[in-house]
Amino acid sequence: MPYTIIETKLNSLPVLRRGKVRDIYDLGEELLIVATDRISCFDVILPTPIPEKGKILTSLSNFWFKKMEPVIQNHLSGKQLTDIISDPEDLSVLKDRSVIAKKTKVVPVEAIVRGYISGSAWKEYAKHKTICGQQMHAGLKESEKLPEPIF
Repeated sequence: MPYTIIETKLNSLPVLRRGKVRDIYDLGEELLIVATDRISCFDVILPTPIPEKGKILTSLSNFWFKKMEPVIQNHLSGKQLTDIISDPEDLSVLKDRSVIAKKTKVVPVEAIVRGYISGSAWKEYAKHKTICGQQMHAGLKESEKLPEPIF
């Protein structure tokens, strides 16, 4: 069974900060962003990681960055890990779960698409008969599929 990476500790770089799922290292003009196997749900880091989750997240992100490249620029630098990291142990930890990104100005935007009425959407509906501030018809049940997705 594959091992899990809960937290990265590189020999060659000090960590800049840790997010809920990703560890970030400062490379000067760029950042090394590493997806761990940590799980975050409702802004809480859960105790049990999923093996190779970070590799899957990185693969999915890279797929969409590549697919959208003709439409919109992204933060990927195009550099390879071996351009920055020479320590073999660090390279083995980082392989397939990290990207080298240009430092950019962060635009703090969060978008949520809801297809089912659960979690905070259910709480809002139960109290106000709205979801994301949009008026909904009466009689919806918890975790029911919505007539159409709400953005």
